[in-house]
Amino acid sequence: MATFAYGRVSTADQTADNQRLEIEKAGHVVDYWFHDTVSGKTSASQRPQFAAMLGQIRDGETLVVSKLDRLGRDAQDVGATIKLLAGRKISVIVLQLGKLDLTSPAGKLMLSMLAAVAEMERDMLAERTRAGLARAKDEGKTLGRPSKTSVSQREEIAAKYAEGVSVSELARQYGVSRATVIGLVKPGKAA
Repeated sequence: MATFAYGRVSTADQTADNQRLEIEKAGHVVDYWFHDTVSGKTSASQRPQFAAMLGQIRDGETLVVSKLDRLGRDAQDVGATIKLLAGRKISVIVLQLGKLDLTSPAGKLMLSMLAAVAEMERDMLAERTRAGLARAKDEGKTLGRPSKTSVSQREEIAAKYAEGVSVSELARQYGVSRATVIGLVKPGKAA
């Protein structure tokens, strides 16, 4: 049975060669090497080389990656990828986890625990963000994107619109979008 290895880097100025070397140094003889240069935000199913590897790897073979995040963009994506591979009896070895096969019962437990920790971290981050926003608001800081127009410009736009100047003309004059002008002259109507 063949051993497949997969690597991923985010930008063209990076190389996946270090990931392959790490896998080989761990004692795996790599029969087939695939790697993508895509953002980690891209799900595994949308990576061209990962898809090509899935088309070539046979049931019962082994896939080795250096780190868990090479398999997907988040816990849900990794979980779906592992489930797909486990359904084909493909062993998934992640060196970062001590050569643990994620398709084994112990591997599935580890993956569940990692997903739970990741979810807790997301919840804690959201909680900290809400607390930070509340504090900033209490301190009188203005939140959100800065306005594209000043108070005086907004008053001018409203006055000119009332005099019959078109939305398109006002957008050109002030260098803003039609939606911005509509939002100023017809609150609640901006698209």
